[in-house]
Amino acid sequence: MEQLTPREIVAELDRYIIGQKEAKRAVAIALRNRWRRQKLPPELRDEVAPKNIIMIGPTGVGKTEIARRLAKLVEAPFIKVEASKYTEVGYVGRDVESMVRDLTELAVGMVKGEKTRTVQERAREVAEERLLDLLLPAARAATPPGFERVEEGSPVTSASETREKLRKRLHDGKLDDRIVELEIKDRAIPMVEIFSSSGLEEMDINIKEMLGNILPQRTKRRKVKVREAQRILAQEEADKLIDMDEVKSEAIRRAEDSGIIFLDEIDKIAGREAMHGPDVSRQGVQRDLLPIVEGSTVNTKYGLVRTDHILFIAAGAFHVSKPSDLIPELQGRFPLRVELASLTQEDFVRILTEPQNALIKQYVALLGTEGVKLDFTEDAVQEIASIASVVNQATENIGARRLYTIMERLLDEISFEAPSMQGARVDINAAYVRERLQAIVKDEDLSRYIL
Repeated sequence: MEQLTPREIVAELDRYIIGQKEAKRAVAIALRNRWRRQKLPPELRDEVAPKNIIMIGPTGVGKTEIARRLAKLVEAPFIKVEASKYTEVGYVGRDVESMVRDLTELAVGMVKGEKTRTVQERAREVAEERLLDLLLPAARAATPPGFERVEEGSPVTSASETREKLRKRLHDGKLDDRIVELEIKDRAIPMVEIFSSSGLEEMDINIKEMLGNILPQRTKRRKVKVREAQRILAQEEADKLIDMDEVKSEAIRRAEDSGIIFLDEIDKIAGREAMHGPDVSRQGVQRDLLPIVEGSTVNTKYGLVRTDHILFIAAGAFHVSKPSDLIPELQGRFPLRVELASLTQEDFVRILTEPQNALIKQYVALLGTEGVKLDFTEDAVQEIASIASVVNQATENIGARRLYTIMERLLDEISFEAPSMQGARVDINAAYVRERLQAIVKDEDLSRYIL
C-alpha cells in the first residue's frame, strides 16, 4: 500500500475501467487515507473515521467494478450486498449485521489461505512421508525389520533404499494412478434446520461446531488415487500447522482496518415514506444500517468486530429518489458523493478494445481454444458500439452490460459451430455485424426482448 499513490491507484483502475475519473479519484484518495491513518499515533488513529462514498449513476457504468478492483488491488476483504434485501426487525429479510459477519468470514478465508501458502512446502513433505508409509505397509508386515519389498517379484532391499525408490517413482508421476486407502475424518454432521426471524441471527451459538464437539469424532476409509491422496494429506497437514487462533485475530484486525463493504441499490431504500405497500420498511432499514455505518461492535463466531473503520461504498441509480431522501443521519455518514456519467458510443469502443479484460479479447481467446481465429475490423467495433448506444437509448439504459448481450447475439452461430470449424479464420466487419443485428435493432419490440 505504501507504494500505491492515488495517481497509481487510478492508473491501475484505468486498466480495467473506462472513464469515470471523478469516481476513481474519490476511491483512490479514500484508500490512501487508510494507509495514512495507520501511520498516525494511536491516540489520533482511532479518531480518524473513513470517508464513506456514495456513487450515483445508472446501471452498467462501472460502480461495482471500481469497488471490486479497488479491494483486489490491496487484497482487502470485500463483499457486495444489496441494501434492498435487508429489512427492519419484524419484517421478513436479513439482519443488517450479517454483512459484517460475511465480511469477517471472508477475511478468515483470506488469512487462512495466506497462512496455508507459507506452510505448503512443509505440509507437502509431511504428506509425502505419510503417503510412502501407506504404499509400504504390506511389505513392512511381511519382512523382517530393515528389509522390505517394492513389488511382487522384486529383490529384497533395505527399507531406506526401497523408500527412496518409491519416492523417486512418486516424483516422476509413475504412481499417480495407483489406489491407496486413506483414513480421513468424517465431517458429516446431522442436518439441523432452524426456522427463525432475522433477529435470531444474533444468537452467539454455532450449531455446527456445537454438535461437532458433542458427537464423537468419526473417521471413514476411502480409496483414492495417489495424486488425489497427496492433495488430501497435504491439506490435512497444512491445517495442523496453522494456528487458527492467530488466523482469527488477524482476520478480525484486517476486516476492521481494511474491510470494504459495497452497499448496492441504496436508492431502493431512499424513498420517502409511503402509506401503503412494502415501502413501510424503507426508513427502518436506514435506521438499522446507521449504527453499522456509524461504528458499532458486531458479535461474530470469530469474536467481536468493530465497524468504526470499515470503508462503506454505497451505490445507486437514484432515478426516482435522490441522496437527500436518505435520513439525515445516514447522509452524514457518506460525506463523499461522486456522479458517474452514462457511457457514450466512444466509451463503448474503448470498452470493447482497451481494457486488459476487453470483451473482444475475451471472445477471441475463447474461440481460439477451438482453433477458430476471430478478426474484428475497426468498422465492426464502431458498428457494435453504435448498436449498443442506440438500443440503450431506445429501451432501458443498462450501460456496458448491453455489450455482453450484443456480442453473444453476434457470435451465436460461430460459437455453436466452432468445434467443426477448427483452423478456420472468421473476419468480423461492419457488414457482418449489420447482417446479424440490424433486423432486431429496427424492430423495437423485438429488441426489447432479445437485446
